[in-house]
Amino acid sequence: MTEELFREDSYLKECDATVVSVDDADVILDRTVCYPLGGGQPGDTGTMSWGGSCVAIVDTRYAKGGAICHVLDDRAARPSVGDNVRVVLDWDRRYRHMRMHTAMHLLGSILKYGVTGGNISVDKSRLDFDMEDTVDKDAVTAALNDLIKQDHAVSCRWISDEELDAQPELVRTMSVQPPRGKGRIRLLEIANVDLQPCGGTHLRSTAEVGKVRIGKVEKKGKRNRRVNIHLDD
Repeated sequence: MTEELFREDSYLKECDATVVSVDDADVILDRTVCYPLGGGQPGDTGTMSWGGSCVAIVDTRYAKGGAICHVLDDRAARPSVGDNVRVVLDWDRRYRHMRMHTAMHLLGSILKYGVTGGNISVDKSRLDFDMEDTVDKDAVTAALNDLIKQDHAVSCRWISDEELDAQPELVRTMSVQPPRGKGRIRLLEIANVDLQPCGGTHLRSTAEVGKVRIGKVEKKGKRNRRVNIHLDD
C-alpha cells in the first residue's frame, strides 16, 4: 500500500518518498501526493527527481494491492528501488481539478437526481443525471454561483462500512458504489449543502471555486441528461 498523503491534505504540492518497485515506466513509492485516476477524476501529473535526474510523471494510477503507480515518460531515466525521490505536482492542473470536483458536488446539490456518471477535466466537467426534466441553464448557473459566493466550508471525515449501510441515502451515484472492505469510507461534506462518499481532492471552501457556468445539456437517453460545467475564468 502507498501512503496517500492527498487524502488528508489535498493542498500538499510535493513530498519526499522512497522507491518501492520499478517496472518499465511504472514506479511505485511508499508515499505520494499524486492522486490516482478514479471517481471520474484524472490521475495527477508532475515531476519525479533524484540525484541529477528530473523526469515527467505523465499519469498516476492504482496498481494491484492498493499501491499507487506513477507512470513516467517512457523515454526518460528510471530510479532504482530504494532511491529517495522528490515528487512535485503540476499544481495548476490539480487545483483546477479540485475546483471542478467541488463545483460538481454543488451541482449535484441543486439537481437532486441520481447520478449515473461523471468526468472531470481542466477545461470542462460533466455529471450525468437520472432525469427526464429539462435544465434551465441560466437558473442553475445562478444557483451555483450563489452557493460558491456563500463560502461554505468543505471538509472530509471517515465513517465505517456499517455506518454507511445505515445511511444509504448518502450514496447518490447509481452506477458506482463506494469501495468497501477497508474498514472505513471517506465522506465529503460541504457545510449545510452536501454530504456523500467521495475519495477525490477538494477545496477548503466553495469560494475558491470561482465563477462557473453551465454549458451544453445533452440528452443521452430517455432518463439521462448530461450537464456540462465550465470554470468561467
